[in-house]
Amino acid sequence: MSLGTTLLLGFIAGVTILLGLPLGRLRRPAPGLRAFLNAVAVGILLFLVWDVLSAAWEPIDSALGQVHDGHGGAWTATGYGLIFAAGLAVGLLGLVAYERWMSSRAARFGPGAMQAGELSASRLRGVASWSAARRLALMIAVGIGLHNFAEGLAIGQSAARSEIALATLLVIGFGLHNATEGFGIVAPLSGDLASDGTPARPSWGFLLALGLIGGGPTFIGTVVGHSFTSEPVAVVFLTLAAGSIIYVITQLLGVAAKTRRSDLLAYGLILGLLAGFGTDAIVSAAGA
Repeated sequence: MSLGTTLLLGFIAGVTILLGLPLGRLRRPAPGLRAFLNAVAVGILLFLVWDVLSAAWEPIDSALGQVHDGHGGAWTATGYGLIFAAGLAVGLLGLVAYERWMSSRAARFGPGAMQAGELSASRLRGVASWSAARRLALMIAVGIGLHNFAEGLAIGQSAARSEIALATLLVIGFGLHNATEGFGIVAPLSGDLASDGTPARPSWGFLLALGLIGGGPTFIGTVVGHSFTSEPVAVVFLTLAAGSIIYVITQLLGVAAKTRRSDLLAYGLILGLLAGFGTDAIVSAAGA
């Protein structure tokens, strides 16, 4: 398959993430709806954690099988195991450190930190000036972007081997995946409030930026996968994604606990998980 056709497939698979983003502009959704949307996002992300960790563990499991059969593989399993642990730790602890740093900046320079609140607030720039909901949406987009880079690698590698049917089915499956992931990104924004307590609707530019962060790596991974194959690189990005998504899930669960609606949490979790496994079934039907 030509590089141009491969790039088109990668673009299609990544751009579908935009389909779920308009939900982030819901105007003053009811508290019950916000709780339900948050729970669905958690369900989708839980599926993604299972998906990326199982894919990252596969080369380790294969190497351990060789050890069991007496064909070596101990050093391979050890190497992949170290990559697995390092990627997971960096993905999780990196976001913990980053969020603590951002929170300390907000506490130091934000309103109320000094008597001249307006002056100190004006010193906040960039992401530090964002609300907690916006920063959480950004973290979700980053974690999903890392995951989608690995998906792009699979598309590119299939296209490079001229497995046109497989590559096409992967695009369909991953495209559906990304559509649900777009919703997961914007779920925290449904209850976002401005500093004066009024609902804060994200701009279309902000939503497009989140879509680029979350879906763009699918296209980049397709380009890289078409050029060369590297299983260690795939494991690195998968585990980084898993670590970051795990951190995000803990934040979303904290939001869900404040609503005290365990029923909506359960319904949303089930729907999100089923959406994830349902779209994954299409990829599995492709033989991937």
